[in-house]
Amino acid sequence: MNILNFQEAFGAWDKTSHAMRVSVREWFDLYYRRECTNGEDPCQRIAYTVVSKLVRTVFSEYSTSTDSPFVRQVLRALDEQKEMAVQLALVGGESYIKPWVEKGGLGFTLIPRDHVLIFARDARGIPTDVGTVEKSTLGSHYYTLLERRTVDENGYLTIINRLYRAYNAEALGTPVSLASHPLYADLPDRYTFEIPVGSVGLVQVKTPMLNCVDGSFDGVSVYAAVAGLIHSIDRNEYQLSGEFERGESRVFTSSDLLDKQRQLSEHLFVGLDEDIDRVGLTIFSPALREQSFLNRKQEYLRNVESVIGLKRGLLSDANVEERTATEIASSQGEHNLTVMDFQAMWEKALRAAVALCAVLGRLYGIAGAQESSVSVDWGNGVLYDEDKLWEDYKGMVTQGLIRPEIALGWRFNMPTDTQEDLAIIRQKYMPAGETEPHGA
Repeated sequence: MNILNFQEAFGAWDKTSHAMRVSVREWFDLYYRRECTNGEDPCQRIAYTVVSKLVRTVFSEYSTSTDSPFVRQVLRALDEQKEMAVQLALVGGESYIKPWVEKGGLGFTLIPRDHVLIFARDARGIPTDVGTVEKSTLGSHYYTLLERRTVDENGYLTIINRLYRAYNAEALGTPVSLASHPLYADLPDRYTFEIPVGSVGLVQVKTPMLNCVDGSFDGVSVYAAVAGLIHSIDRNEYQLSGEFERGESRVFTSSDLLDKQRQLSEHLFVGLDEDIDRVGLTIFSPALREQSFLNRKQEYLRNVESVIGLKRGLLSDANVEERTATEIASSQGEHNLTVMDFQAMWEKALRAAVALCAVLGRLYGIAGAQESSVSVDWGNGVLYDEDKLWEDYKGMVTQGLIRPEIALGWRFNMPTDTQEDLAIIRQKYMPAGETEPHGA
C-alpha cells in the first residue's frame, strides 16, 4: 500500500501551521533558486549572499578549548558541521544536529527544517515529539527513513524507525524491512534509552528572532521579514534585463527581404508581413531607463540591510550621495549586534551538544564520557573595538589599577603569567623609569 504523505506515515499530525509550512518552502526556494520564473530574475542571489556573509563573519575568529579529551573529540566533530548547521538555521529558521556513534567517538549529521515534523512541544516551546526524514538510494530504488523521537515526562527517549521504498525520488513508496538497506540494517524498529536523555536527542540550532509569520515557537529565517523585498529586487532585475533586451536597436523590413537574406541577425532585423515598398527600412532605437531601475534596486537593497541589521554596503552601495557617514557608521554597530546574536545562537547549541553527548557517551560506553567546561573565544573582530580597549587599558594603568606590563602584554600578545614574562616586556617596551605603556 502506498503512503501519500509523511504525516500519514508517522500516524501523527504536524503542529506546524500552514502559514509556517508555506514560509519554510519559500525561504528554501529563495536560497536555492537560480532560474528566472514568474517575472523574477534571482541572479543577485540575495538570500544566499546574506547567509554566506553572516556565517563567514560569525566564525571569522572562532575557537574552542577544553581540558577533557572526550569533549575535545566532540568539539572537533562539531567543527566539521558548524558552518553548515548555522547556514541551515539562517535559511530555514532552525536546523537540528543529530549525534551518532562512530569509530573513535561521536559524529554528527544535520537535519534541515524542511525535513522535520513537530508533533508536540512543551510549555517552553522545546520539541518533545518529532519526526525526521532521511533519504538515500540503493540500486534503482529510493529509500526514505522516517525516525520518530518522543521524550516522556521523565526524560526517557523512545525512537521508532520505519523504512519506505519507492521507484522515484518524489514518492514515499511502500513500507519495507529495515534490513532492506545496509545503512539501516542494524537499527531497531523501536528502542527506549535506559537512562533519561532529557530531550528528543537532537540539538536545535534556532534563530533568535521572534516569529514574524504566525507568532509560534518556530524559528524564522534570517531573511523572513524581507522575503517580499527580495521578490521585489528579483522583479526589478528581471525588468532591468528586459529593458536592455528591448533597448537594442531594431531594423524593420518586409519578411520577403529577410527570406532572401538568411544570414541577417534576428536580434537586429525584424520582418513584417508587408510589401517592401510600403514598409521600407525603419530603424527603432528606444531610450534606456537604466538609472531608474538601478536607483530602485539600491533602495531595495538598503531596505534589506536595515530590516535584517546588516552593515551598510554589505549588499548595497554604501557611497551613494544621500547616505551620510553617520548612517554608515551606525549600521556597523547594528551589524555587529546581529552577528553577536548568531554567535550566541551557535554557542547555546554547542553547549547543548556537549551536554547531550556526555549522556549518549555514557550510554554507549565511550571512555571518559562526561560533561566538562568549554571555553569559546569569538576573537575581537566583532565583539570588541581594539583601539578603544587599548585606551581602557592605558586608563587603568594611569589609575594604578593594573601594572603597565599587563597592558603591554595584551597589546603585543605576549605572556604575562610569570615574573620572567613581565621582565621581558619591561626590557623590550619600557625604558628605565617608564610608569605607563610606551606611546601612551
